[in-house]
Amino acid sequence: MSKQDRFKAVPMPKQPPEVRIHNFNEVALGYTEEQAIKEAERCLQCPEPKCVLGCPVGIDIPAFIKLLREGKFREAIRKIKEKNNLPAICGRVCPQETQCQMNCVLGKKGDPVSIGRLERFLADWEREHGVEIPEKQPSTGKRVAVIGSGPAGLTAAADLARLGHEVVVFEALHEPGGVLMYGIPEFRLPKRIVQAEVDYVKKLGVTIKTNAVIGRLFTIPELLKDEGFDAVFIGTGAGLPRFLRVPGENLCGIYSANEFLIRINLMKGYMFPKWDTPIKIGKKVAVIGGGNVAMDASRCSLRLGAEEVHIVYRRSKAEMPARKEEVENAEEEGIKFDFLANPVAFHGDEYGWVRKMECVRMRLTEPDESGRRRPVPIEGSNFFMDVDTVVIAIGQTPNPLIQQTTPGLAVSKRGTIIVDENMQTSIEGVYAGGDVVTGAATVISAMGAGKKAAESIHKYLMNKR
Repeated sequence: MSKQDRFKAVPMPKQPPEVRIHNFNEVALGYTEEQAIKEAERCLQCPEPKCVLGCPVGIDIPAFIKLLREGKFREAIRKIKEKNNLPAICGRVCPQETQCQMNCVLGKKGDPVSIGRLERFLADWEREHGVEIPEKQPSTGKRVAVIGSGPAGLTAAADLARLGHEVVVFEALHEPGGVLMYGIPEFRLPKRIVQAEVDYVKKLGVTIKTNAVIGRLFTIPELLKDEGFDAVFIGTGAGLPRFLRVPGENLCGIYSANEFLIRINLMKGYMFPKWDTPIKIGKKVAVIGGGNVAMDASRCSLRLGAEEVHIVYRRSKAEMPARKEEVENAEEEGIKFDFLANPVAFHGDEYGWVRKMECVRMRLTEPDESGRRRPVPIEGSNFFMDVDTVVIAIGQTPNPLIQQTTPGLAVSKRGTIIVDENMQTSIEGVYAGGDVVTGAATVISAMGAGKKAAESIHKYLMNKR
């Protein structure tokens, strides 16, 4: 391999922008076998691989890449699944550029190895050639209730089932998958991929009960005392939207990102009228926020027929928390970015529909102790934008139902559940992980928490009298 090839990643094929803005099909098309092997050949096989340290679930990255470049695809996906039960999802939505790939030695002089794309390739290859179900440990006779079927819950459930425990997952919505199903659009994470990963978890012996709202159907004390469970894992995520709390925010045409994306993704609003979930979109859309959710909402708006879509973010592009790849995709598709601006009021017509958004210009202070630059408004800089649809995408917090119905459960001021280093809550036998503990974060960090909690639950059950 030439030096030039060594430092340049194999590009991912994807739909052209002028085509993809008119459909909800997956944008990234994935590597061919030849492309995957060529990219795998770039790996230096470091004797002390730092990429593994950047992986929240601890995948042996050099080992699976070595097997891939030798054409041993089955062995390579087995190696991944020793640590990760959801590789097709992680390969698509994990921020590898700030985790495993950030530590790649090649990244110091060129492009890091495209670890996520190789993981996706192997997961897709296995799905097409037959998914293997690994052997499980003998039954322990112990029962674990997992609350929530998002990335944390699915990971904990799969690991616990493989360790021989009987696992029942309780999902509040009518489809399993949590944020993977309701929050991430089809063009970024097709629902057939999520369903395939859920089916894999079921084949491990996990039972999933939908339309089961814990805190209403059962409380956690009832699960432990009356329903025969020996331990509980809480992985309910952060599904409660945050709002700006400015005048006019209750006008028609203003959505929380949660409602907007649930209507589009889980309820198939993008397929209306084939599916009977309507979603009204105007000609001029403003999405407030700078994270991946804002990118998703803006790109959905474009595909639903909006003529002009703006992302309004109170900091600069350098501070945007969204993945670089998603920002680039949005820019290619014609999304407009309004940086250093923040809404202060919304104004409507006589019928109660939003028509204008009043904003103020912002400036960034010098970095504080954490290194973050705080945005502050510039006095007298107010301006107006014509809008007829607004999506608020400024973050989420945990739903408080479980916290309110579980006596003795310690929670923070933000409503997140407090856990110790073993992911155990203030109640014996009750563990938690993912966004319900950290606040809104990434899919892979939630999976890492689910894996760590499963290890702790297993030790607790094995030592329990």
